[in-house]
Amino acid sequence: MARRCEITGKGVLTGNNVSHANNKSRRRFLPNLQETSVLSDALNQMVRLKVTTRGLKTIEHNGGLDAFLLTTSNAVLPEEARRLKKRVQSALAKKLAAASAA
Repeated sequence: MARRCEITGKGVLTGNNVSHANNKSRRRFLPNLQETSVLSDALNQMVRLKVTTRGLKTIEHNGGLDAFLLTTSNAVLPEEARRLKKRVQSALAKKLAAASAA
């Protein structure tokens, strides 16, 4: 699971190098992974993720990490993202319970 995006699940693809003489040799297409820290408002901390640049753009488009995770179906998310989503949901539930108790 080394070369896989933790948000989109995009991984390594394989294909062929094709020469001018039409010789074919196998090659790998690697995703543009970046090790980055993304702010989670619900957890109130930075979360370190291995994310593709497309994954970062998707997070920003959806309004941040928490909004992206909460609006995305569990069936679409990879296992790492599902675990993070569960942490975010429990943190939001605790904040909601504390706000209603006060």
